[in-house]
Amino acid sequence: MVFAIEELNQNPKILPNITLGFKIFDSCYSEFRALRGTFLMLSGGIKEIPNYRCQTDQPLSGIVGDAQAKTSLPMARVLGLYGYPQISHGSAVAVLSNKQQFPSFLRTMTNDNFQYPVLTHLITHFSWTWIGIIASDNEYGLLGSQNLKTSLSLREVCVAFSEIISLGISMKRLLQIVDVIKKSNLTVIVVYATRMELFPLIDEIARQNITGKVWLATISWIISPIFSKRLSWKALNGTFGLATHKGVIPGLKEFIYMLHPFTATDDIFVKSFWEETFSCSWPTDNHAKQAKDVNTTFMLCTGEEKLDYYDLSKFNLFDFRYAYNAYKAVYAIAHGLHALLNCNSSSEFYAYKTCKTFDYRKSWQLLHHVKNVFFKDISGEELFFDQNGDSPAMYDILNWQVSPDGNTTKYVKVGYFDSRAPPGQQFFIKENLILWNGDNTQIPRSVCSEPCPLGSRKAARRGQPVCCFDCIPCSKGEISNQTGASNCIRCAEDKWPNLRQDTCKPKDVEFLSFEEALGSALAGSSVFFTLMAASTLCIFIKYRDTPIVKANNRDLSYLILSSIFLCFLCPLVFIGQPNIYTCLLRQTSFGIIFSFCVSGILAKTITIVIVFKATNPNSKLMKYVGPRTPYCIIFSGSLLQVTLCIIWLAMSPPVPELNFSSEEFKIIIECKEGSFVMFYCMLGYLGLLASTCFVVAFLARTLPDSFNEAKFISFSMIIFASVWLSFIPAYLSTKGKYMVAVEIFAIMASGSGIIICIFFPKCYIILLRPELNTRGQLMGNTNVSRKM
Repeated sequence: MVFAIEELNQNPKILPNITLGFKIFDSCYSEFRALRGTFLMLSGGIKEIPNYRCQTDQPLSGIVGDAQAKTSLPMARVLGLYGYPQISHGSAVAVLSNKQQFPSFLRTMTNDNFQYPVLTHLITHFSWTWIGIIASDNEYGLLGSQNLKTSLSLREVCVAFSEIISLGISMKRLLQIVDVIKKSNLTVIVVYATRMELFPLIDEIARQNITGKVWLATISWIISPIFSKRLSWKALNGTFGLATHKGVIPGLKEFIYMLHPFTATDDIFVKSFWEETFSCSWPTDNHAKQAKDVNTTFMLCTGEEKLDYYDLSKFNLFDFRYAYNAYKAVYAIAHGLHALLNCNSSSEFYAYKTCKTFDYRKSWQLLHHVKNVFFKDISGEELFFDQNGDSPAMYDILNWQVSPDGNTTKYVKVGYFDSRAPPGQQFFIKENLILWNGDNTQIPRSVCSEPCPLGSRKAARRGQPVCCFDCIPCSKGEISNQTGASNCIRCAEDKWPNLRQDTCKPKDVEFLSFEEALGSALAGSSVFFTLMAASTLCIFIKYRDTPIVKANNRDLSYLILSSIFLCFLCPLVFIGQPNIYTCLLRQTSFGIIFSFCVSGILAKTITIVIVFKATNPNSKLMKYVGPRTPYCIIFSGSLLQVTLCIIWLAMSPPVPELNFSSEEFKIIIECKEGSFVMFYCMLGYLGLLASTCFVVAFLARTLPDSFNEAKFISFSMIIFASVWLSFIPAYLSTKGKYMVAVEIFAIMASGSGIIICIFFPKCYIILLRPELNTRGQLMGNTNVSRKM
């Protein structure tokens, strides 16, 4: 402060022709002494009389101080009554930003409201989720630690323990806190306390040789010389935390080395500084008396000691942190005075009547200008105050490192926080410069539970903080692609987790294709049976004039064989990727063709019955003998099925669909039947035709054998019914391409049953036993021939 005032007095640009002076009052960390000094300044310096001034000369313009919050608070309450400018260089407590309570308080020290967010950022930056907190039993420690807990809880960081320490703490309570620290499984401990309260705790921890902890420090104690004992170094090695921003004050080092008791006779601190530096005492009558009484000698200060040869770094005289804040506070008052003395009617402050009638005794006039200062110091850093009287928030991030030989310790700046920087650039840290406790360069872990690996999620343990959890695998269809995930993510419908459940991969698309073995086999079977039906039809056409072909109504045989031929072609529509056309054709074509085939067989069976029952010329059945009757039966039997299919296609036609639910790992491309009612109506009608045909054929089985196909038809319908009765449960119990394969098998089995039972015996006679294919053989020794 003295250096800054002398520097300002030599600066022609600020307050020219005006010499600044000062008075110093030492509060000695006492609220009483701080208030006493405040009243002395207000009343003129002779006697502390509230609301009264004893001297008529100019009062002090402003106050720089105090360094501690507990002494600044009562000062600010009193000074606020008069609007007297007060700029603190060390008080960080947030409540001082309340302008209703403390209207004249400003500070160059960073508001403590920034400290706990930056600490939270540091903790989360290193992925620490399990920490302890030690706080001092005062407003700074209690309020700061509570704000820190709230901030950490929002970032899912848990507090394992929170202990309170105070001045004059009992040894029993101290040992309890040390025991909690020793037994805890955490690594990081945040200390939100002042150095005087913390000292006994660190001393006991060092005595018990508790190491391996990372002490996260606040600005109140990280650079305190009170921990300079080597016993504390081992415990505090690697201490990491925030410190007041260190500034540059050119010329201050030289100013300090030029100090001398003989030249600075008015400075009450220089002699004490000299005694502390050189471990000597200035001669007094009291010293001579003590030496004579005890026959001892004192090392006396002579003034010839040389500071040039003495290392003053142990006093942190060149670690310009609080000194830099005091330096800026002096300059802020000086700039405020300069603005006040130089304002005129064109000034923006003229409207506030701070220029019209200037009076040194009206301190609020100066306060108004000090609040609005904006300047850059000699190092280029900006200083201004916001509406709460706070200057820009700036912290240095320090790491306490003990030398390998254990003889020295130093504070290494490893990062910073600057609220003036753009968002995203306010926080900077260089991890490779950090040395952790135990001389480790690797970031220590401090977690209650290790983060869950990929493919699993956190499950909270009952009765424990959220940071303590178990890891359980994700459920089916879910993944977690981040370490420490709280919830698993369900894969999209078209995807499925891999084996590690950390990635969703596309599901395999499944349909019955021609390329795979099953599809090829079914397609080959379909072609084989189609050729078989075509060959049978060709045989019947070639031998159409033979008695066995003519005797069994060859026109109906042609129609039935043609329909069976088409039935065997139907499976080819079922194979391949479904599309809108194949879906429309699959079931309807199969249903109509099979209805036509079974209707033809029914017509053939009824024709046989009519022929054998209408032997009497007077029989009423004679009018049904002829080619019209079977065609009418075929037409009417097929027409109803065609009508059902048209209604089906009009109301709810089958469409291709991606089925995501049937198979976990596959997407099934299938034809959605549209209306299952119409599908089963179609099958039901087909079953009705087959049942009718079977009943008629079964009743006609006793007719003469020569021209009677009823037995063969009965067997074919039994096979047909057996196939389709077993098809329905098999169809419903299978999925995907196997469901399509079941239907194809049913189509080919029922078609082959008809052609084998009805037409193969005739082909056998035509091709292998032509001697039996004569009219005589067909009308051989039978009852019919005898009657005829």
